[in-house]
Amino acid sequence: MKLALILASLYGMSGVILGAFGAHALKDRFTPDQLVSWETGVRYQLFHAVALLVIALLMDKGIALKPTMVLFALGTILFSGSIYLLCFEVGVKGLWALTPIGGVLLILGWVGILVAAIKL
Repeated sequence: MKLALILASLYGMSGVILGAFGAHALKDRFTPDQLVSWETGVRYQLFHAVALLVIALLMDKGIALKPTMVLFALGTILFSGSIYLLCFEVGVKGLWALTPIGGVLLILGWVGILVAAIKL
């Protein structure tokens, strides 16, 4: 539970910072398409910060969601993180492939919540 709370706070805090950074500092540097992509990364990061917070609360109630926490944590880093790097046009070969992998991990995290709900 503690790790989920820490991750939720870090993802939430950095999501707000990155959102503000995109809206102000990057507005004149990025193309409109890059800004839309940046905002997508921020939106998914913030959604999953809240999801991690809920997971922490559910784990405190004894619901086994540690694998889901890990899926959300890694999925958010891969999905949002790769989008941020792609917006800056970081030339890492295969970086684009991390975005859908992160998306699949996020989907699997939601499946984890569904499975836990069915077991209640």
